[in-house]
Amino acid sequence: MLDIERPIVELEKRLEDLKRLAKDRPDMFDSEIKLLEKNVAELKEKTFRDLSAWQKVQIARHPDRPLARDFIEMMFTGFIEVHGDRLFSDDPAVIGGPANLKKQPVMVIGEQKGRGTKERVKCNFGMPHPEGYRKALRLMKMAEKFSLPVISLIDTQGAYPGIGAEERGQAWAIAENLREMSALKTPIICVDIGEGASGGALAMGVGDRIYMLENAYFSVITPEGCASILYKDPGRAEEAAESLKMTADSLLRFGIIDGIIPEPLGGAHRGDQETADNLKKVLIKSMEELRDIEISELLDQRYERLRKIGVYEEGS
Repeated sequence: MLDIERPIVELEKRLEDLKRLAKDRPDMFDSEIKLLEKNVAELKEKTFRDLSAWQKVQIARHPDRPLARDFIEMMFTGFIEVHGDRLFSDDPAVIGGPANLKKQPVMVIGEQKGRGTKERVKCNFGMPHPEGYRKALRLMKMAEKFSLPVISLIDTQGAYPGIGAEERGQAWAIAENLREMSALKTPIICVDIGEGASGGALAMGVGDRIYMLENAYFSVITPEGCASILYKDPGRAEEAAESLKMTADSLLRFGIIDGIIPEPLGGAHRGDQETADNLKKVLIKSMEELRDIEISELLDQRYERLRKIGVYEEGS
């Protein structure tokens, strides 16, 4: 559990213990249970209603937070996972394939961190290799061929920076995804479901609609990486997180994203299905909006969207 969760979890445990005792004698503990339930609700509200950027980063990294595969299982039907990039190998850090969202055929692609030590190692802790991004692009091209909307679920601390990945063209793979996604002739909806750091997230993050879960973050670098480079001290990650303006509310204010998808109080791990239901509603609404737009107009809008990002001046 996170440090900010500890008092709440301890109080919830006391409440569960009291409810077990009350099974045989419900009248005896009724008032105590109601008081504890009130205290838990008030403590949750006080703890989670005004989180700092660093606290949101911690929630985005919570070990029980729903991952891409969890969301696919909760929201989609008929998912058929496709493997391999047809060039080198399969990368478990990127999963994807055709599926149905409320009977609408789509192509869903996600960055997968893995659950538990064994799966996390297999998925390289959600840091894709070049073959992962090439597999994603292969699926996007397939979606374009069959006029399927693309749904991209982003969740990574960054693309893997190892020697092998660099030898196989990591930078090229990311750049190629950026180029191809900007001109892909089918609707693209991107959702940051947890961590969205560096080019590893950007390679899956060019779209017609971009959303973030409430406690996700999206940034050019992780707070620890920023603190190491700028302050020469990774211990100043909390300070870096505030300076990076990486949270959903900041990015919505800057016009980088189109909307924030609410999570249960305390984070998505406190209500997986509720979070998935909220996300599903947004995806269906976005697909309905994009479905009626001509492809040429859709590409023009995507181009204008990219051009509006950032602040610049023109001069002679």
